[in-house]
Amino acid sequence: MKLALHWKIIIGMLLGVVAALMVLPLEGGKAFIIDWIKPFGNIFISTLKLIAVPLIIASLIKGISDLKDTSSLSKMGSLTITIYIITTVVAVCIGLGVANVIKPGHYITEKTRNNLLANYIGSVDSKIKSAESQKESGPLQALEDMVPSNIFEAASDNGKMLQVIFFSIFFGIAIILLPEEQTTVVKSFFDGVNHIILKMIDLIMKVSPYGVFALLASLVVEAPSLDLFKALGIYAFAVILGLIVMLGFYALIVKFLTKESPIAFFRGILPAQLFAFTTSSSAATLPVTIECVEDNLKVSKKTASFVLPIGATINMDGTSVYQAVAALFIAQAFGLDLSFSAQMGIIATATLASIGSAAVPGAGMVMLVIVLSQAGIPEAGLALIFAIDRPLDMCRTMINITGDSAVSLIVDRKTTQTNQNDI
Repeated sequence: MKLALHWKIIIGMLLGVVAALMVLPLEGGKAFIIDWIKPFGNIFISTLKLIAVPLIIASLIKGISDLKDTSSLSKMGSLTITIYIITTVVAVCIGLGVANVIKPGHYITEKTRNNLLANYIGSVDSKIKSAESQKESGPLQALEDMVPSNIFEAASDNGKMLQVIFFSIFFGIAIILLPEEQTTVVKSFFDGVNHIILKMIDLIMKVSPYGVFALLASLVVEAPSLDLFKALGIYAFAVILGLIVMLGFYALIVKFLTKESPIAFFRGILPAQLFAFTTSSSAATLPVTIECVEDNLKVSKKTASFVLPIGATINMDGTSVYQAVAALFIAQAFGLDLSFSAQMGIIATATLASIGSAAVPGAGMVMLVIVLSQAGIPEAGLALIFAIDRPLDMCRTMINITGDSAVSLIVDRKTTQTNQNDI
């Protein structure tokens, strides 16, 4: 019997803890884990960071250029994108709100935090210096820094992801504005690159159980106190609480914008939610989502076929909640106090990053690198949360497709009302 990936990752987590607890009492056990096991976890994180830039470029350019065939549907297109952006911003704000109230990173003791700082002192120092330099810059420096003077230089630095996103959006818009015969080759190229990047993510996810094993084993030996695991549990609780609040937000907008019953809405998309939870992929769930929305919610085929594929590309509300909570948790774990402006930057970065998130398992972790880099939070903190990322990935994917379904219902009802009024 072939085990599903999420079971393999859970087994890897458990084995990592067990292996560390068995080896730790032995003489030289801690050194063995750090010298011979931890590097594989670091390599795993490096592979995630490796594909962040090409994923942004390929996903964004493909997602924007795919809108060309439906550009004639201006009312539906503008309404769809507007609502998607609004729900994404709301999702990030919910994540920040929950993390600021619960403060999961504060459950780590000063001793454990000092150990973390000692382990990642180089990364922490560089991020703190970067944050200090940003505080001394002018009020429009962030806007100025968003526009790259050299895209190749920007693409070589994970700290300049916003510049990469800006270029990708700019490039995608240019493709839309040109005649189709002039852009066919370029669009086909980026479509192919996007497929390749998605396959690379798939390959990385296949070895993720081993990466999780290494990360969790090293986490156990480097953080002997139990408060870190308590903090991880509270962090997971904060993410899930944020996702539940997001479900409540969907219920409200469905009720007030469509006059439909939220209970009927959730009942109608339940099969798609369960499939999303199992696969952790909005793309893999898309056929089931379309079927549920058309058959159970009575959304027109025209609307569903337009809104849902776009949502699978640019609407990642569950991922946005998770990114906000994770960013603040890691910052709190390293003793970094993010200012209001820094958290506003997280809203902007997470919103833009969610547009480029691939609809495949594990892509949210890749996009989190962007948020951490832009906010000046140590990327090494990924090691703290990856061990429990897979179960949370399953939950947030379910929220992602729920948001897509809610927006498709709203757009269908609003465009139907508009057409009836025109008649």
